[in-house]
Amino acid sequence: MDARGVTRRSVQRWNGATLLPAQEDDIAVEEPLEIRVSGDSVATTMRTPGHDRELATGFLFAEGILQSVDDLGGLAHCGRPGEEGFGNVIEVTPAPGAFLDVERVSTARRGTLTTSACGVCGRRSVDDLLTVCPPLPPGPVLHPDAVARATERLRDVQRNFARTGGVHAAAVLDADGHLLAAHEDVGRHNAVDKVVGTLVLAGLVRGTGASRLPLTRQPAVLAVSGRVSFEIIQKAAMARIPIVAGVSAASSLAVDLALRSGMTLATFVRNGRFNVYTGPERLLQV
Repeated sequence: MDARGVTRRSVQRWNGATLLPAQEDDIAVEEPLEIRVSGDSVATTMRTPGHDRELATGFLFAEGILQSVDDLGGLAHCGRPGEEGFGNVIEVTPAPGAFLDVERVSTARRGTLTTSACGVCGRRSVDDLLTVCPPLPPGPVLHPDAVARATERLRDVQRNFARTGGVHAAAVLDADGHLLAAHEDVGRHNAVDKVVGTLVLAGLVRGTGASRLPLTRQPAVLAVSGRVSFEIIQKAAMARIPIVAGVSAASSLAVDLALRSGMTLATFVRNGRFNVYTGPERLLQV
């Protein structure tokens, strides 16, 4: 747990009859992070401070700006410790000979605040993504219980949620159920960027344009708290994670993208049960 993710504020509670005296309460921290590539502002996101290197890496990977950890020369916060706003701007430097194509983020979006709806424009968004991210191959085939248990693993990593009730979580597991990465954040999309970034930095995820290397542990399931949006499926597709398990519902565009990307999308994954919208062939028939 990152101590920077939680702060305290004064609060008064209404118990149905009386407004109780003020007391201190834990709440989730939310601050902006500007992501720059070679000095060019690419995006600003409202996030929970901590694991900013992973967040920036995951965001740039999902946008197709970088293909693997080999593209990265440096990741560092701008400014000096102690200065006002230190830690809220991160500079990404490409490795020698690498080219990070920031033009993949449209001019209209560049440097603006990212949200769960950024860049989404119906069917064209699905078509555009599939031009740079081909459908996933078949497999793996998992027992349905493995998918049902995936969201239960979120509880083990939601320490800040237990204190504040105000953050989302994302986790990635392999086909054997081993946890590969897990993070919390006030934004669902940020939590996913952080886990994907963790895998990219560890060399466990590489883009379709990167040289292919044998991976010892293949990501199989992305588990997320909250609803599953188009953007969550986009990030999983770019990271070649074939199964997405969400605690809540999915949007229509998320289902459409999962179907065309050859992914398995399970929703309302709770208490050992779930709904499958796409890709049931990855679930062992029992």
